[in-house]
Amino acid sequence: MKVKFWGVRGSIASPGPHTVRYGGNTTCIEIRTDNNELIILDAGTGIFPLSQTLLTELPVQANVFITHSHWDHIQGLPFFIPNFIPGNLLRLHGAFDPVSGKGVEQVMSVQLQYSYFPVREAEMKARIEYVTLAPEQPIQVGSATITPYLLNHPVINFGYRIESHGKSMFFTGDHEPPYNIYEPGDAEYAEYQAFVDEKQTAILKAVQGVDVLIADTSYTAQEYPAKKGWGHGTFESSIQVARQAGARVLYCTHHEPTRSDDALEAAFAQALADNPAPPADKTEIRLAREGDSYEF
Repeated sequence: MKVKFWGVRGSIASPGPHTVRYGGNTTCIEIRTDNNELIILDAGTGIFPLSQTLLTELPVQANVFITHSHWDHIQGLPFFIPNFIPGNLLRLHGAFDPVSGKGVEQVMSVQLQYSYFPVREAEMKARIEYVTLAPEQPIQVGSATITPYLLNHPVINFGYRIESHGKSMFFTGDHEPPYNIYEPGDAEYAEYQAFVDEKQTAILKAVQGVDVLIADTSYTAQEYPAKKGWGHGTFESSIQVARQAGARVLYCTHHEPTRSDDALEAAFAQALADNPAPPADKTEIRLAREGDSYEF
């Protein structure tokens, strides 16, 4: 299995001289199985450069899995070049939206309103299909089994576990570790803590034993209190989960868009210093970088 990063920034694209080493595109990850089946996780601005490389292997059959519908994870979809070429297939997977009462097709229909984009879906030449997923109900894409897990974010957010040929990976999308919304002295504290503990156990089980964990590490421990409830994790929270789950490699991603490459490396180094590996730990921890690949 091969993982390639096409976008690693969070919230908004941030190109420029201070982000050139790690990249300014928003979330997009290319997965190739050992059979070369194409799976794309999220469709931020990084999906546009990815789509340019796909023109060498037409016709394209792309299975895109959307973690959630915030702009930085979907805004590249209208610019996915194979959509404009006959013979290609885009199969878009994602969650049902309980607010609108619509499935994943809403991700495209909202963006392709004529007020916001000049090409309507009916004018696109490729075939576009929609698959609305249910939590913990696996689906098959060629040799790969993909299971969505409900994680913690202000909208419905799926983390995805992908398994193929005995190899596995997990991508959290945007995820903030669940926490107790009550104070210890409140009557509701104990009951809610039981819910938090149950959710944490379920997440750890979903991630258990993966070869690669790609996790939302937007904030440092010092920044997090001011961002609590925004739906994002920290270096520390992701390192902890990776080690508890026995992940072989952790990629820290969804980099804060205001953080320069130098500041990102400094924050990462500080997080590693503050969270030294226990003696038996074998998890390798890396910063996700646009353009980097990892094959396992």
